[in-house]
Amino acid sequence: MTPEFQLLGRALLVLGVVIAVAGLLILLGPNVPWLGRLPGDIAIRRDKFSFYFPLTTCLLISVVLSFILWLVGRSRR
Repeated sequence: MTPEFQLLGRALLVLGVVIAVAGLLILLGPNVPWLGRLPGDIAIRRDKFSFYFPLTTCLLISVVLSFILWLVGRSRR
């Protein structure tokens, strides 16, 4: 098998795992009661207007994903 096909196969496997994990998070997301309601999440409610931005939740997810990607990248060396 040529190296190009091996690289394509690995990329497809990684993409499949990423899609599976994203699907799992979407399914289990509503079952985590504190996710989206952390201190630092911005919620503004007025009479006919509401605005919600999960700032702390986004930062937490970013840190966790960065750590996971760092571990994956480190294991490939």
